[in-house]
Amino acid sequence: MGKRTNTARWTGKHWRIDVQQNGKRKSFYSSRPGRTGQREANAKADAWLDDGIAARAPRVADAGALWLREVEQTTCTTNYRPTESRWRNWIVPAIGTRRVNQLTDQDLQEIINTAYAAGRSRKVLKLLAADLRAFCKYCRKARLSAYVPEELKIPAGARYKGKTILQPSDLVKLFNVDTTTYRGKTVEDEYINAYRFQVLTGLRPGEVIGLDWADIHGSMVNVSRSVNVEGEQTRGKNENAVRSFQLSALACHVLDEQREAAGCLGSVFRITNEQHYYKRWKTYCAANGLTPCSLYELRHTFVSVVKTLPAGEVKSLVGHSADMDTFGIYAHTLTGDAAHTAQAVNGVFLQVLKNA
Repeated sequence: MGKRTNTARWTGKHWRIDVQQNGKRKSFYSSRPGRTGQREANAKADAWLDDGIAARAPRVADAGALWLREVEQTTCTTNYRPTESRWRNWIVPAIGTRRVNQLTDQDLQEIINTAYAAGRSRKVLKLLAADLRAFCKYCRKARLSAYVPEELKIPAGARYKGKTILQPSDLVKLFNVDTTTYRGKTVEDEYINAYRFQVLTGLRPGEVIGLDWADIHGSMVNVSRSVNVEGEQTRGKNENAVRSFQLSALACHVLDEQREAAGCLGSVFRITNEQHYYKRWKTYCAANGLTPCSLYELRHTFVSVVKTLPAGEVKSLVGHSADMDTFGIYAHTLTGDAAHTAQAVNGVFLQVLKNA
């Protein structure tokens, strides 16, 4: 069976789409203007391709179980679990009994609209749309359907969930108070340098946990691994997570203090797991009156502090992709950029601490 990976195009006279199935190529047309004609041509192509599919295609719930098994086998647990949860809570109740070769864009759009009406954030809606597209792609690869979702939209009113960041007064406390509470007593916080380093670099919590002294070369740091909440070591969240950058003078000072306190072999911060790390961070915030925020929001704090720097410089530091509204895909690092960025980051933090 062929599968449609393209869409109809306007030739100046009509819409045309070329598809192929079992070595046979065929073209379909529509003379109707606008998107109505495009959809009509695509529908004709889909109908022809569907002839190569079994008359009784499986139900979405059954095909979804096979797709989720593949997701579980090919990705980490922290990706599979939320994917399975979204599938179980939003997709199966809506279209679980439908045949995979009978799905329409409106069927999928209504799932996104329902989640939006229930108050889910823009991020959740985008993840749902990505799940639906990935499932449909699996069905095409498995010869279960030729359907290609084309017009899934995130409602314009959807908003990202608000984040809490450390304010300047919080940063002054963080960089001047080393103590926390433990069993009712005031003690040195074993992870104080990890908190500070995370704020100064924008590293993800898992990247801080996975950082080894072997990754540090003078003032350069190579981020090549991450440890997730399940204790699994990965290459990071995505392909952009593997990166190298030059540390600011403040970040280098924090590493010097950590080296003096814990040595320079193995794990830099010696964090046992993310749950323990987060628990100690919450205790530190409560003991010293800092604005409560999550470990991941320390990354948001970093970006907020350095937001006056060029977007491309920030992108390279935090490992964001081009579609994160920073650098385009054709931006490249020039000689001296790393040192310039490190100096700029250092200056911004010094100014914030001075003015607080």
